[in-house]
Amino acid sequence: MPPPARRNRPGSPGELNEAARLADRLQQAGYTKRDIARIIDRDPSLVSQFYTKNKGAAFVTALREVLTAVEAGGITDLPELAAIAARHTQRRTTASGARARVRTKALLITPTGSGTGRVSTQAIASGSARLRPLIAEAARQGLRLAFTVRLAKTAYVHPSGSRTDSPGIRRDVIQRADHTEERSYGSAQTGGFDAADFARRVDGAGGDVTAAVHQWLVESGRIRADAQIIHLEVRTWRPR
Repeated sequence: MPPPARRNRPGSPGELNEAARLADRLQQAGYTKRDIARIIDRDPSLVSQFYTKNKGAAFVTALREVLTAVEAGGITDLPELAAIAARHTQRRTTASGARARVRTKALLITPTGSGTGRVSTQAIASGSARLRPLIAEAARQGLRLAFTVRLAKTAYVHPSGSRTDSPGIRRDVIQRADHTEERSYGSAQTGGFDAADFARRVDGAGGDVTAAVHQWLVESGRIRADAQIIHLEVRTWRPR
């Protein structure tokens, strides 16, 4: 007896669900799966599950509206697309009818000191509160940290790959189709930043991680004062 056919097998477009088909069209328009995850304010792993686990039905309307905005409206700005998606995303409810919490990956620091937390769009607007516990725990353990930000290209002071901007990690620059750019600051090779010092910066900003990172970037002459961070990732490790 032949084995049963797998659902949503990669390379079989006819078997993809609607969410995966819409995601494919957005990728054809120049967006990555990570971009799509930011647009719907979910973890990138969920977008992959559109293809592998038949998920994504709750985001079909939002993705359809976003695709229309891209193809018919010429809108390319991720925060604007995220705002469109948010208006058409229905949150799950509990048995009592209350809004369910969004399922997200826990912020963990492994025994080796390795930890990662990321936020985008809506979470950044509220201060990236999810990252504060990660930074506080990294400070408690005496770890080092680095971070990656995404801004409009024109918001940076130095050109892409400038050693003045981020010495020693010139390769960590990712340019996007929507005229934004990701740049990384700090690494295990360059030593990164003292997590305790950064935790104090966050405390000084009233717990607002976004404001603390923005302030450091402005003070160090890397971005313009009116720049807006649209994606933020923090990584930790234990120094040798």
